[in-house]
Amino acid sequence: MPWPKGEYPPSYKNQPRYLREKAVEIANEVLKESDDEGIAIATGLKKAREYFQDHPEEKKKAAGK
Repeated sequence: MPWPKGEYPPSYKNQPRYLREKAVEIANEVLKESDDEGIAIATGLKKAREYFQDHPEEKKKAAGK
């Protein structure tokens, strides 16, 4: 089940908004390929953290929304 904009898995609730939004974007892409929500949720969060670690300027922009 993909998550529409503004919705997210309960396990993302304590994440900052910018990280949650990126994680949902990634998780939705993973879901298109795997159909496994558990893998999509875990991969989305992991890859979103990696993305912002590798792109600190994006973190500043996203956090300032």
